[in-house]
Amino acid sequence: MANVTIYTSNTCPHCVSAKQYLSEKGINYTEKNVQTDPSARKELIQKGIMSVPVIVVDGQDIVGFDKAKLEELL
Repeated sequence: MANVTIYTSNTCPHCVSAKQYLSEKGINYTEKNVQTDPSARKELIQKGIMSVPVIVVDGQDIVGFDKAKLEELL
């Protein structure tokens, strides 16, 4: 099973879609909300990423909700 982390914010509709997709697939994930978790925001900034969702699958970053890329990595 892949190790999945998703960076989200409270106002992001794509984040909601991505979380629903992962749940429907039965994939466990760790959610890091950049609005409520300053360290999560810092992690993304260090990667040079300024948008959400960012889905990290086994260390590989997917910026945005890219179903095809997710399928490939999962």
